[in-house]
Amino acid sequence: MSTMLELRNVWREYGEGNARIVALRDVSLSVSEGQYLAIMGPSGSGKSTLLNVMGGVDRVTRGERVFDGIRFGALDEENLTGFRRGRLAYVFQQYHLVASLSVLENVMLPLVFSGKNNDLAPALAVLEKVGLSHRMAHRPSQLSGGEQQRAAIARALVGNPALILADEPTGNLDQATGGHVLDLFDELNREGRAIVMVTHNPEVARRASEIVRVADGYIVSRERVENRLFAG
Repeated sequence: MSTMLELRNVWREYGEGNARIVALRDVSLSVSEGQYLAIMGPSGSGKSTLLNVMGGVDRVTRGERVFDGIRFGALDEENLTGFRRGRLAYVFQQYHLVASLSVLENVMLPLVFSGKNNDLAPALAVLEKVGLSHRMAHRPSQLSGGEQQRAAIARALVGNPALILADEPTGNLDQATGGHVLDLFDELNREGRAIVMVTHNPEVARRASEIVRVADGYIVSRERVENRLFAG
């Protein structure tokens, strides 16, 4: 597998002087095509900051991020946004669906931002994939939590990203519903998509092929999962 994303000696600091907070400290990490990583660590350890740095959402104080051979630091904000689009996508714990839009319209949003708002086919295809074709006209408030998360996953998939960054994607779901969402992540990974998922749940982490542990802004270990949990 070739390396898709690489962090090189990355630091992320907030504030100034005595109020300065160091969220990431000299972090180096690589993600290869088709890999499935789980990021674990106690609250405040830097897990979500690490995910945001990987996705180019957070800036870095120093260090480099390279995605498909392109350095994030060489791109201005507009070009970075355009570069990320279609290459990587986020799935959040809170879903972040637009309440006033239908499920289909929510899933279409990335296409609208890319100037492809007349192309319904990708949105219909991913809604079929996540099992929400029959709910496409509904508003988010008319969906269960699991359905809302599947809609959010469909929105992430519509641009056909090679990398999915997921921040506690089952955190608001009961065990059974969360299991269905994780089954979908398993399927996406088998299709060749790389997944990096932040989680505090050891059983959820065992869905991944590797676990990256973070503490006090450092990566303290990276270990392969010997007995992965799979769908079914």
